[in-house]
Amino acid sequence: MNWHPSDPATLKSALALGGLVLLLLWESLAPYQGFFIGRGRARTLHATRNIALGLINTVCTAAAAATLWTATTAWAAHHEFGVMHWFGLQGAWRWLVILPLFDVWMYWWHRANHRLPWLWRLHRVHHSDPHMDVTTAQRFHLGEIVLSSLLRMPVLALLGMTLVELAVYETLMFAVVQLHHANVALPPALERLARGIIVTPALHKVHHSRVRAETDSNYASLFAWWDLLFGSRRTRAVTGADPHAISFGLDGFDTPEQQRLRGLICMPLDS
Repeated sequence: MNWHPSDPATLKSALALGGLVLLLLWESLAPYQGFFIGRGRARTLHATRNIALGLINTVCTAAAAATLWTATTAWAAHHEFGVMHWFGLQGAWRWLVILPLFDVWMYWWHRANHRLPWLWRLHRVHHSDPHMDVTTAQRFHLGEIVLSSLLRMPVLALLGMTLVELAVYETLMFAVVQLHHANVALPPALERLARGIIVTPALHKVHHSRVRAETDSNYASLFAWWDLLFGSRRTRAVTGADPHAISFGLDGFDTPEQQRLRGLICMPLDS
């Protein structure tokens, strides 16, 4: 059976929707923080805004990004360009190398969004959510998505990554991203085990804290070890602060106008 470029995208969308539904149910039955308990209308409005922003990004960029990525990976394959071709990696070894290599790019891209002021203006749309839950995984500014999509092209070429490998990475990454944004907590034993491999809800909750030292930590998207390797991991167990008392969001971006869809779109223009 021949692979068709639409198949991974369809699978990713189906898994993302399934993960969204399951995590929304988990948040309803066992929320980590109770900011939406008894506030069903507020939760619905919050989710609608975040998901609407995600849909705008998808509609505006999906076709162009897929075209550019397809052209880039095809060029690399035709010219046998990139790390995977230069080292002749195949089979399981190729997967064991290509997924971490692309993920370390995602780590440094995320870190750059915190360090460079003009990128932070875009990225703070994501961090300004005062009620982080699974829908926050959709809350990114269109400008950040466009820049990320364009900068992926040289990375894909340099790695010699295929479109299938990119689709598999994105599917795995977004599943983990949905989990670690969700308003849930893993059982302590599972949390300790899982954080040795993937970014967990407890780690990422610290990243969304209003305390800037905590905001500027825990940059990993899929594999959690990058923060240990590059010295950017921070947990509340170290400081002794109560993880349940984390205040999400950004100071100065809490007004109703800023939290509306139009406010999120215009937020990079705010001083």
